[in-house]
Amino acid sequence: MHHLDPDRLVLLALSDEPGLDESDHLDGCAACRHDLAALRDVAGIGAELQDLRDLPAPPEHVWSAIESEIAGPARRRRPRRLVPAMAAAVAAVVAVAGAVAFFRAPAEQVVARATLTPLATVPAGAGGSVRVLADGQMRIEVRNLPLTTGFHEVWLIDPDDLTRMVALGNLGDRPDEVLPVPAGVDMNRYSLVDVSDEPHDGDATHSGRSLLRGTLTS
Repeated sequence: MHHLDPDRLVLLALSDEPGLDESDHLDGCAACRHDLAALRDVAGIGAELQDLRDLPAPPEHVWSAIESEIAGPARRRRPRRLVPAMAAAVAAVVAVAGAVAFFRAPAEQVVARATLTPLATVPAGAGGSVRVLADGQMRIEVRNLPLTTGFHEVWLIDPDDLTRMVALGNLGDRPDEVLPVPAGVDMNRYSLVDVSDEPHDGDATHSGRSLLRGTLTS
């Protein structure tokens, strides 16, 4: 029994629709069905790599192995050799990408954290969390904030003197934001994180309408 061309099997594995004759052949050929299933598994692995960003190209020998396997005359005689060769090549790419991602994306170094809880006048379902990173940025996540005709702003406040505060920036429509902490701000002193409801009135001071608060701890 003849087998489907390996190039065609690859296209079918990448979601191409089989023709009527190809469907009939696959129904009666266990070998081609096996090859197609294996190639679809390989294609699935490749699809998972789409989330990786800024990775260098895999080593040249990976692509050389693929090219030599596809171009070699043995392919026409033994089409099933294409499947393990492609699987091995993709596995090599996965290994390289995983190693690079590990070394190039170290875990964030968190130097302080806070849990944001709603004030008495705010619905109990509101809340959030804060992580201060070693690189001088604050990651803040909020949920269920009351709607506002103005905007929500994030502050650092001295808990011993609530009139001393530093504005970090506004929260957008996303549930999480990254805000820079100004250089020189003593996080041990300005340890209270405050999220306020601010009107569009041109006044840069705190409105006095706090929604969430939490204390930073290391």
